[in-house]
Amino acid sequence: MKRILALIPVVALSLFVSGVSLAQENPFVGTWKLNVAKSKFTGMPQPPKSETRTVVAQGDGLKVTYEGIAADGSPISYSYTTNLDGKDAPISGRQPNGSDSVAVTRVDANTTTGINKKAGKTLYTARAAVSKDGKVLTMTMKGMNGEGQPISAMTVWDKQ
Repeated sequence: MKRILALIPVVALSLFVSGVSLAQENPFVGTWKLNVAKSKFTGMPQPPKSETRTVVAQGDGLKVTYEGIAADGSPISYSYTTNLDGKDAPISGRQPNGSDSVAVTRVDANTTTGINKKAGKTLYTARAAVSKDGKVLTMTMKGMNGEGQPISAMTVWDKQ
């Protein structure tokens, strides 16, 4: 009985450390700040004044939260949780391009693709890639916004 009681904290600590280790191994996990100067927006309203992307490991996937200030001074605040399995995940909050769900798939350790939808209809596709050194996240997107207007962007995010 004493052995079992002594073993419980060791197992718990091992699980905690392995969970932290897995989170650190995922290059997407962390806080990312939009580098507006290096980003390009086509067919879109003015770029945001600022935006932060926070990614947390959650189960087999990720919880992604965006916070910032739009060009007109209004707040940007939305999030979603994905298992990186290509299944639709609802977006909570108001996503600036009008999508209400996203289906994200892991391509490889440093790349994901996503399909953003509104009411089940594809609006645009996105690709996210983390640099080999883990310091820069580049996202490209192309398609239409919620009003049916063509949009494209290449955004650069710096790891904080």
